[in-house]
Amino acid sequence: MASPFSAIDPEAMARARTLLLRPVRPQKMWPVLAAAAVLAVSALAFAAAMILAPPITSEHVAHERGAT
Repeated sequence: MASPFSAIDPEAMARARTLLLRPVRPQKMWPVLAAAAVLAVSALAFAAAMILAPPITSEHVAHERGAT
């Protein structure tokens, strides 16, 4: 019959397992927030340019003045 006791210390094994794990680095939120802010500002700039731009004329200007 096998002995229920082991020569391996369970606390030492648990410590060794935790030392072998890669450290978990927290994710940085500032780059994500900066990218979102840049995209929001560019979207607002394009929307303002779309509203403030003069309308595109579909007919030629000379035709509008009566020239043939």
